[in-house]
Amino acid sequence: MRTRTGAPPRTVELELNGETVEAREDMTILDVTRREGIEIPTMCWERTLTPVNACRVCVVEVKGSRVLVPSCARKVEEGMEVQTHSDRVNLSRKMVIEFLASSVDLSVMPNVARWIEEDGADPERYGPPAPPFEAGERDRLRAGHHETPDGEHAATVHQPTKVDNELYVRDYAKCILCYKCVEGCGTDWQNTFAIAVAGRGFDARIATEYANPLPDSACVYCGNCIAVCPTGALVFKSEFDRRAEGTWDEGRQTQTQTICTYCGVGCNLELHEQDNEIGKVTSPLDHSGTSGNLCIKGRFGFQFVQNDRSGLPAPLEDENAPDAGPADA
Repeated sequence: MRTRTGAPPRTVELELNGETVEAREDMTILDVTRREGIEIPTMCWERTLTPVNACRVCVVEVKGSRVLVPSCARKVEEGMEVQTHSDRVNLSRKMVIEFLASSVDLSVMPNVARWIEEDGADPERYGPPAPPFEAGERDRLRAGHHETPDGEHAATVHQPTKVDNELYVRDYAKCILCYKCVEGCGTDWQNTFAIAVAGRGFDARIATEYANPLPDSACVYCGNCIAVCPTGALVFKSEFDRRAEGTWDEGRQTQTQTICTYCGVGCNLELHEQDNEIGKVTSPLDHSGTSGNLCIKGRFGFQFVQNDRSGLPAPLEDENAPDAGPADA
């Protein structure tokens, strides 16, 4: 890897939690902490996407900096002194997790329950959640028109799930506005721009153009937004149905790696199987050809594998066809 000038990156020394470490100048603080085995929570960061610094749970304290800095985007510098779990950092992280958990359904997001316990977060201290929005109500909110909270309920984004197609659903009660779906659909990968952020402040939400249903939008159903969603706000219809039935069990699932056969690109697929059925399809983030991205065929074109063919007529036999010889059998 080289810098913008074409020269290889220099090695710099920095102090990380009191220990001197070396790192390439093109590495972020998060890169270094992960290499050193120090866990920093992340929600909006993904290695295949451009950091947008939205969630603020990965912030760290850098000596001389007026504010806490996002470790996912801040590059290391010579002589930098970093504290990843100072009192100031822990308080900030605790408050961010409390704000999110008090207003968003984080029930299926990995590690959140542990982070809440480790940071001593108490989302319930903001009161019971406010009544959920009716279907489409948040889509009709106008920027700048905010209602005064009653002071007795925690603000919420809870709303009915949007089910308008047979491939994937949008459960925005689980959306933390991390922007990962927008980045994957936009300039980072797909360049379709079917979704964007609408509204402002707490009324901000992910939306299609004019809040149209997905079949009437620019969506090409690549499912790359699902691949990077950290909270389950975007999920396969098959997974959504099984979760609603109470039969989705990742502990009973197996993953089979195979190659997509729809074209000659050769994208790697990971088939998530349960009860002899494919529940969803992903692609490895570290695959050089896909970086976790697929097209509609690779992502959703698996249903034919498990179609029930018992009611179909037997294939016709050609009476004039020659018998298979030993070499052809």
